[in-house]
Amino acid sequence: MTETPKTHAHPGLLLRARLLREPVVAIIVFGLLTSLPLLISGYVIYILPQYMLFGVLAMSLALVWGFCGMLSFGQAGFFALGAYTMGLCIQHAGALGMNAAYLGLLISMVIGVVIAGGVGYFLFSAGVRDSYFVIVTLALSIIVEQIAVGQSQITGGWNGMFIPRMELSFWEWKLPLESDESIYYVVLVFVAVAYFFLRWITRAKFGKVLAGIRENEDRILSLGFKVPLYKTATFAISAGIACLAGALYGTHAAFVAPSLAGVLFSTEVVVWVAIAGRSSLLGALLGGILVSSLSNGLSAVTPQYWQLVLGVSFVVVVAFFRGGIAGAVNRFSARIGG
Repeated sequence: MTETPKTHAHPGLLLRARLLREPVVAIIVFGLLTSLPLLISGYVIYILPQYMLFGVLAMSLALVWGFCGMLSFGQAGFFALGAYTMGLCIQHAGALGMNAAYLGLLISMVIGVVIAGGVGYFLFSAGVRDSYFVIVTLALSIIVEQIAVGQSQITGGWNGMFIPRMELSFWEWKLPLESDESIYYVVLVFVAVAYFFLRWITRAKFGKVLAGIRENEDRILSLGFKVPLYKTATFAISAGIACLAGALYGTHAAFVAPSLAGVLFSTEVVVWVAIAGRSSLLGALLGGILVSSLSNGLSAVTPQYWQLVLGVSFVVVVAFFRGGIAGAVNRFSARIGG
């Protein structure tokens, strides 16, 4: 009985396959982002932190949608909620003798976790799934937008709220973040921590249960797992991260408006993740950075047609790249790696 000879991929192809794996790509990406302010300056260093925070927002959606199978249109609402919370804390924390930055970040995260945890618990305990969850999360974003408009004496209404740049302090040492480079690195550290934290939980037992819920929720229930609690925890974690990203966005951009929680922005976030690949955290991060920057560029060049271009790109990716661009890259890596 002859043994079928094994085929071996070319060493060059194997090296290319290894370089395409997410941990390697992540190290390269964060290395490039770390060295960027040393190579260039100006507007790019100023605006890139906002795009990186959009990437974190995209990762928060990828957690609930890509890893747990729950499409949420509420991430933009939590993002805006975090920005408004940071603005209010910076305005009023000084009177309490507290550091506004830490207080704003803490309260933003707690508010996101509590709201999403409470809403998620009642929804998932009642067996709400699929399109009903989508509708509820969309309603959450609309509620945040309407509160921001209605409470104009606090939020500024449609005129928006101006938010001063935060300042970090460590005992007697203070770190003002007025320069673009200083807040760039603060945001980059947050982005890296958010990415590796989400990667850790998605690769742990918790993440494996989420994958099972995404593929066959009834089977996971039959195995004895408390699916409503897992889904609630996932939604709460994603909301907390979205609020933290929004808090940093608000103090970096120095401004927040109700449209940040609107339906249009909520839809944009979904498009970013769908194009990049909802089952890849790094893909979602890069999608948030690249697609949002391209969208802003297109809106400046063709203000009448940029949404059409973005929509066509979304249709093309969904039709020809199953799992988004990251999914196509993973399949290519697996193929050439043998």
